Amino acid sequence: MHPAARLSTSTAARLAAIGLAALLGLAAQTASAAELVVSAAASLTNAFRAVAAAYEQRHPEIRIVLNFGASDVLMQQIIQGAPADVFASADQLAMDKAQAEAVIVAATRRDFAANALVMIAPADSRLGLREPRDLLRPEVRRITYGNPSSVPVGRYARGALEAAGLWEPVSAKGVPAQNVRQALDYVARGEVDAGFVFATDAAILPDKVRVVTTVPTRTPIAYPIAVTSRTRAADEAGRFVDYVLSAEGQSILARHGFRPR
Repeated sequence: MHPAARLSTSTAARLAAIGLAALLGLAAQTASAAELVVSAAASLTNAFRAVAAAYEQRHPEIRIVLNFGASDVLMQQIIQGAPADVFASADQLAMDKAQAEAVIVAATRRDFAANALVMIAPADSRLGLREPRDLLRPEVRRITYGNPSSVPVGRYARGALEAAGLWEPVSAKGVPAQNVRQALDYVARGEVDAGFVFATDAAILPDKVRVVTTVPTRTPIAYPIAVTSRTRAADEAGRFVDYVLSAEGQSILARHGFRPR
């Protein structure tokens, strides 16, 4: 064989070996990255993606796996055995249920953020809505809010409307959503005349929805977080909770419109 050919073959073999070693090293690095599953309320989607990214930068050995949904749905998933190391809810009731079922460590439960309930309408709406009582007008036909049986924003909306004596007529026009982001989408697409969401959700689509008014709620809107009782990474889960409550974590939440706890 020509010497040049032997050199080429040898070089190719070395390159192949180097490539294989690199792949094995990458695989080992990936395998060594521990996963932490965080189940969080849908209204936390944007904020917690940012929190997780910042946490991973500080802790490259950890990969945060985010699971978003209605708080009660997530709570039921955890009760039924779905993997989760941290649970963050959009209201106290969902966390109370989780605590009653002993699927969270009660001692780790802490409030980490606050929010507000707002009434919104499509940005191009010509109905001229100004307050919840305007929803009784005959030209208002469809109103969305989270299903109160499983979605915190729906419970807050129902409580506020009950206090104002408006729940029965408003719910008669109701289009219950599976979570707050679905309610936001209904309004943004003009499929309903108005809706109730959290202020942080409305802020995501300022060109698609208009905030009609902030709606007082019976109880303050507070978000609790806790380590789950079935986690196999209790220490790391606790560190993530601490990070959410830290000055840096709170700053990230504030940038997404959440108020201090």
